Amino acid sequence: MDTIKIIIVDDHPIVRDGIKVLLMNVSNIEIIGEAADGNELFELLKTKVPDILIMDISMPDLSGIEITEKLKSEKSEIKVIMLTADKTDESVFDSLKAGALGYLPKNAKRDEIIDAINKVYEGEEYIAESITSTVLKTYISNARNLNYQDSKRNIELSKREIEIVELFSEGLSYKEIANRLYISTRTVESHKNNILEKLELKTIVDLVKYAIKNKIIKL
Repeated sequence: MDTIKIIIVDDHPIVRDGIKVLLMNVSNIEIIGEAADGNELFELLKTKVPDILIMDISMPDLSGIEITEKLKSEKSEIKVIMLTADKTDESVFDSLKAGALGYLPKNAKRDEIIDAINKVYEGEEYIAESITSTVLKTYISNARNLNYQDSKRNIELSKREIEIVELFSEGLSYKEIANRLYISTRTVESHKNNILEKLELKTIVDLVKYAIKNKIIKL
């Protein structure tokens, strides 16, 4: 199993210490550094290269979103997980747009943080269910007022895949979709990953946007 190298970026030492304590005994995770702000981080990156940054949004100097944008502009392979108290729709969308693959609230449990790290390391997106449902519902509501051009692609989804897309578009969580379709949450996640791969998309928000543009769902 690969060792996942992590740098923690947060302006509060107690938060950084708390994350280190949570992850210190995880066999495939290694904390290789920490930074209190953007300047300190980019100085650290001159000598250390992490696989993942676990980062807050609200920090002095550069915000977590600005740091993510800068990494993306430099074509860095470093992946970003936002671990933040900021759960506003705008912050979630801006983080995903900047290139973050993970988004967790600061009250996330240890197992969820570890799960997010492993999935983001593999290139998957991970957004806490408590955040996903609210964000998607807001996105759909806002999309009702937009006029999208028809951009139909010649990519066919199965009946079950279309069902999954429709339910995600309603803002349902993995567990709610699983209960609705009488399948496991693992199966829901597998379907989601297959759909994203087939459509060459990254996140559930991308998937909902695609579904609206291509008239897979009705607003």
